[in-house]
Amino acid sequence: MSFPHFATAARALTASVVLAGFAFAQPAAAAPYARVLPEKSTLAFVSNQMGVSVDGSFKRFTATLDFDPAKPEAGKATLDIDMASIDAGGPEANDEVKGKNWFDVKQFAAARFVSSSVKPLGGNRYEARGQMTIRGKSREVVAPFTLKPEGAGAVLEGGFQLKRLDYGIGTGAWGDTSVVADEVQIKFRLTVAGK
Repeated sequence: MSFPHFATAARALTASVVLAGFAFAQPAAAAPYARVLPEKSTLAFVSNQMGVSVDGSFKRFTATLDFDPAKPEAGKATLDIDMASIDAGGPEANDEVKGKNWFDVKQFAAARFVSSSVKPLGGNRYEARGQMTIRGKSREVVAPFTLKPEGAGAVLEGGFQLKRLDYGIGTGAWGDTSVVADEVQIKFRLTVAGK
C-alpha cells in the first residue's frame, strides 16, 4: 500500500474537526452566521508514513451552525463528512483507505462532529470543543482557529492534531506506528455566511 492511503483517512478526520471549528468563528462585523459554504472551504490533513509527509483532503461535507459573534459561547455546530469522498492521491489509494483497515465506508459512511462549547481567546482567535465520531468511536477534540472577515462573511482557519488509533483507523500492518505515525495534523479553511 502507498502513503496516500493513510493520508486520505487522516484528511477525512481533519475535515470533520476543521469544519466544526470554523462554524464557531466570528468576523469583525457582529452579524449572526448560519451557513458554512463547502464549495468555498477546504479540509485537509498531513500524516507521516515512514518519515514521509503525506497530504490528503476530503471533498464532500455538510454543516449546520448557529453562531452570533455577540454571544460566541452560545454557538452551536454540527458537521457531517461523506467518508467516500476522501482523496488520498489516486484511485488505488482512495479504494484502500475506504476499506475495512481504514475507514470502512460501507459500514461507516459518515463522520460527525457535534460542538459542545466555543471559547473566545482574544483578538480574532477562538477555540471550539466537541465530540468527533469516526468509525462509531467518539472522542473529544479541541480546535483552535482564527477568524478573518471576507466580503459579507468570514473565513475560519486553523488546525489541530488527532490520533488515528483512537478511532481504530489503520489496522493490521498499518497499526504499527513506526510505519504510519499515530498523530495526524488536521488543517481547515472554512468560509461562513449569514442567514
